[in-house]
Amino acid sequence: MNNINNRELSWLLFNERVLQEAQDETVPLVQRLRFLGIFSNNQDEFIKINLAHLISLLELKKKDELLTGDFTPQELLPKVLDKINRDNAAFWKTYSHILSEMERQGIYIVNEEKLSPEQKKFCFDYFTSVISVNLVTLMIRRSVKLPFLPDEFVYMGVKMENSAQNSIHYAIIQTPVNDSCPRFVVLPSEKGKTEIIFVEDIIRLYLNDIFFMFKYDKISAHSFKITRDADFDIDDDVSKDFVERVKQTLVKREHGQPVSLYYNKKMPEDLLDVLVKKLKFSSTKQMEAAGKYFQMRDLMHFPKVNPALELEKREPVPHPLIKPGNGIFEDIRENDLLLYYPYHEFRNVIDFLREAAIDPAVENISITLYRTANHSKIISALKNAARNGKRVNAFIELKARFDEGNNVDVTTELQEAGVHVNHSLDKLKVHSKLILVERIEEDALKGYVYIGTGNFNESTATIYTDFGLLSHNQSLAKDARKVFDFLYGKSLKPQFKHLLVAPFNLRKSVKKMLEEEIDSVKQGKDAYFYGKFNGLTDEKMIKHFYEASAAGVKIRLIVRGECCLRPQVAELSENIEVRSIVDKYLEHARVIISCNKGEPRTYILSADMMNRNLDKRVEIAVPILEKYTAKVVRDIFDIQWSDNVKSRDLSSSKKNEYVRNELKPVRSQDEIYEYLRKQEAV
Repeated sequence: MNNINNRELSWLLFNERVLQEAQDETVPLVQRLRFLGIFSNNQDEFIKINLAHLISLLELKKKDELLTGDFTPQELLPKVLDKINRDNAAFWKTYSHILSEMERQGIYIVNEEKLSPEQKKFCFDYFTSVISVNLVTLMIRRSVKLPFLPDEFVYMGVKMENSAQNSIHYAIIQTPVNDSCPRFVVLPSEKGKTEIIFVEDIIRLYLNDIFFMFKYDKISAHSFKITRDADFDIDDDVSKDFVERVKQTLVKREHGQPVSLYYNKKMPEDLLDVLVKKLKFSSTKQMEAAGKYFQMRDLMHFPKVNPALELEKREPVPHPLIKPGNGIFEDIRENDLLLYYPYHEFRNVIDFLREAAIDPAVENISITLYRTANHSKIISALKNAARNGKRVNAFIELKARFDEGNNVDVTTELQEAGVHVNHSLDKLKVHSKLILVERIEEDALKGYVYIGTGNFNESTATIYTDFGLLSHNQSLAKDARKVFDFLYGKSLKPQFKHLLVAPFNLRKSVKKMLEEEIDSVKQGKDAYFYGKFNGLTDEKMIKHFYEASAAGVKIRLIVRGECCLRPQVAELSENIEVRSIVDKYLEHARVIISCNKGEPRTYILSADMMNRNLDKRVEIAVPILEKYTAKVVRDIFDIQWSDNVKSRDLSSSKKNEYVRNELKPVRSQDEIYEYLRKQEAV
């Protein structure tokens, strides 16, 4: 036994915590539906990446040095599948319960068999004007190869029977779901009721209109869903342009082998057999009979039908050190600015770039980009800066999974505006969130830096909690310049004064912090290490935590996602407590706090404690140097640790149990909002 939790099973336990939010009756009803959508989306990605990888290990009879825990791939696969199936069953039970609760509020999900004449007329008009123009229908023939079916759609297998001629025709309908044709359609309803229908149920109403040219006396349509392998690496053929290699990888992913097939349990066996053969679905893949509806990630976009059933919308807190009417550069010169989204507005970062774009004293702007929003204001500000004659350098990570295509498009957009674009490093992903603005001040070039824990994405900044630091500290600016010099190939082994940068000094610096805390214990001094991460899976780092615990260092960890460390195990991790917070905002900020002999060191960082972050990505941890700002970070961590409403205990014996005690209820996301709202300028 190696005292390490399995990464895949631990990740599934995280998704179980998301499901718990959907089951929590204190959460507004429609938001509970949206948590089901998040759960479903997470499960899909797990199947595309983790399950696909596990299946490929079995098929190729290969080992994976990153497979954590005590299981071989052969032992792990049935455990993973069992957990997926049990969670799926809990999903549908929860979904059914929420629908019952919604009906008490006058909101009904109806099918094609429960429509009034007025609603049928509405559906016919909707089908004719919206659905039919987006519909893709494929006839299945024995001798004709089935076109490739992408896995982002809901499909309907159609069977047409002509008993007189003893003939059968099969077809597939690709359900159109996009901005112009949403998955859920709000129907005209009588007063006091809101009725909603799935778009595929409208299609079922008009099968005869789709297949009018065929002669049949019986027709039926049954939904199914495919999940494909999305676990592809970038081609390492250096003779090809990197952008071209990324595009080729996207094509591979779009045509990945099917990993799982979910189908309506009422689907006729002959139709299922035809689909399995045409999809070339092997016996090693997962197949499961299920209910009528699939792709339930679309619940994330369920219509807003009643404000009382939604989360309370809160206005962002004004930052006490950002003065209205001031230029943001002036505010940064006076004090470091710590931003914490979504409590503070991400607009402050956009304003930072917008001001830099037109400031005549600004010479250079450099930025790393991993994920950006659609119609990004960040991208607009960078383009404007280039058009105003600034030298703008953007390092774009083309290997950001599931955002590769968007980042290729962003590359083209920026280059056309005159931005100098550099691309991914072959062996490293650039995951840091870094901006350096260089400005002429007193005849010298001075740097302003932004270093954050989350992406430059104004959309996700409203639902992800993340820290960002704006600073005029010239030592930090010099370190930031060294990061960009490395990215542009000007420096192979940069040395940093303040920043901890993976893969150079981040791992060994965290190890050193733990060793220093062990030394403090030996000297009879207070010793602790606190951390907040999205994932903790690196076995070397876990070993360091175990060693520190054995020495007597008090360790508190908040880990949102997978956690391979086993806390509260006798003679191993008795001094380690691990909790996880899942609430209305996605906890995404990463933090490190060490006692440091009573002079706490405080960092925010872009990295998790995972092998890929510490060794295979360019990540940055920045020290919070100003005492007031560092105290804010530590106070926020303390509030989160005191959460006894939305916090779960990750001890092996607890299995996602909520942290409960006799103290006053503390829901950390609410408490942090109030804490920041009461902050005053220093």
